[in-house]
Amino acid sequence: MSSGPQSTDVSHVEVVKRNSNYLRGTIAESLADPLTGSIPEDDATLTKFHGTYLQDDRDVRAERTRQKLEPAYGFMVRARIPGGVLSTGQWLQLDALARDHANGAIRATTRQTFQFHGVLKRDMKATMQRIDAMMLTTLAACGDVNRNVMCTPLAEASPVHAAALNTAERLSKHLLPQTGAYHEIWLDGRRVSPAVDEEPVYGPAYLPRKFKIAVAIPPWNDVDVFAHDVGFIAIEHAGRLTGFNVAAGGGMGASHGEPATYPRLATLLGSCTVEQAVTVAEQIMCVQRDYGDRRDRKHARLKYTIDDHGLDWFKAELQSRLDFTLGPVLPYKFHHNGDRFGWQQDPEGRWHLTLFIPSGRIIDHPDRQLLTGMRELARVHRGEFRFTPNQNLIIAGVAEADRAAIEALAQRHGLDAGADLRQFQRDAMACVALPTCGLAMAEAERYLPDFLSRVGELLERYGLADEPLNIRITGCPNGCARPYVAEIALVGKAPGRYNLMLGGNRVGDRLNVLYRENLSETRILDVLDGMFSRFAQHRQAGEGFGDYVVRAELAHSAV
Repeated sequence: MSSGPQSTDVSHVEVVKRNSNYLRGTIAESLADPLTGSIPEDDATLTKFHGTYLQDDRDVRAERTRQKLEPAYGFMVRARIPGGVLSTGQWLQLDALARDHANGAIRATTRQTFQFHGVLKRDMKATMQRIDAMMLTTLAACGDVNRNVMCTPLAEASPVHAAALNTAERLSKHLLPQTGAYHEIWLDGRRVSPAVDEEPVYGPAYLPRKFKIAVAIPPWNDVDVFAHDVGFIAIEHAGRLTGFNVAAGGGMGASHGEPATYPRLATLLGSCTVEQAVTVAEQIMCVQRDYGDRRDRKHARLKYTIDDHGLDWFKAELQSRLDFTLGPVLPYKFHHNGDRFGWQQDPEGRWHLTLFIPSGRIIDHPDRQLLTGMRELARVHRGEFRFTPNQNLIIAGVAEADRAAIEALAQRHGLDAGADLRQFQRDAMACVALPTCGLAMAEAERYLPDFLSRVGELLERYGLADEPLNIRITGCPNGCARPYVAEIALVGKAPGRYNLMLGGNRVGDRLNVLYRENLSETRILDVLDGMFSRFAQHRQAGEGFGDYVVRAELAHSAV
């Protein structure tokens, strides 16, 4: 393992990681403490590497404080599923787990996996063991490691998708931490672990911050490939995957009031073969391991390492670690970064149904029984399920003879309700935010439906009801719903107030900019009202809203 220059002046998290005995800490002892639903801060830092965050219900925090009770603690548990593919058997186990130990909901994430909320500390081991029994893991779904590897779930190009998914799976497996701590703590040591741990790729301190990889299959950029630390863009020839363009240095996170933090799109570096992809990803990650900022966690992503040292330095450093030369960037073209809803057919004649899942929350409502409907569907479906990168779900691999039955089940349980929505409503995304996310400054998931309804009224006013728009809301600037590539984004600043970002596009290769800061909903709608009016009057043929905003120079400075 190479080691670049490392300062002894590091953040407290770095000290915790180095002293953790490869992510063990005192997690096992903390879980056994029956006197609190919480765990100590240092162990909470380490459990992130195991795929779980300690949270509490902020809706009841003040009342519980008044009653001199500790916060209503619960854990968010997230799985690692490269490419987001699940079997029907896994789904049924997932459904049972959601009802037994979580809050009766499965949440599809923006990273193409699922997570639970509200898992009590006393149920944590049972939850982890049942996920393990599903042949899945939560290890490295969070933390300063490579997280879930995303892959375009393209139904129409099955040979290309199969090869790209195989690459995502190889990347995920190769970059998985090797510590035995996960098996010891959660699985009672049922699996054999080495007597002495080592992390041949990560080292004892792991990475300076989280690391994200995505694989995109043009013409669809549904993974927002440029928003990741490493992006692989599939190159297809004669219906086969022949290689990848490689991009590095993307990231959506920022902090309010700190201009040294910012979103960044990944930069194209060159191309590689399919066989070289794992090595390229590992060595990019190792450059970040050795040179990333371990003092300031807000400045610790790969994008800052590249910008601080310079792109030429980064390319040279990466090339020095490879025993082959990256090729030139090869031609490609993206058309869209959303999902394609409804039925799609692949070359083998199988059908794939993409269902709209509002904010990814699979739960039973009085008028839409999403959780129950998916359970019933899993009992008869003979294919697989695919989480999309935009929080939706694909019923994949449906035979022609089974299509009518699947569609009937979907209609009976309200799983197809997205068909009645406008495209901008189906394409919108929001992070979890309140009440569970401790970083949230404002609402996101719970506010999204109302905001979209009000935007819809404005669009109707100007004859734009069918206009495709990419709208995203996050409760804080960390960027979990990838807001900074949206045409319109609200980034939470305080309760009921947001920064309004404008000027992304429908392809996902342009950042938006801050247009107005700290606005109320009324003011946001006033601004959009005027903009939609001008857009309807002055747009060019085929011009999207984000493109118009940029052309008209309406979003170039903050006020």
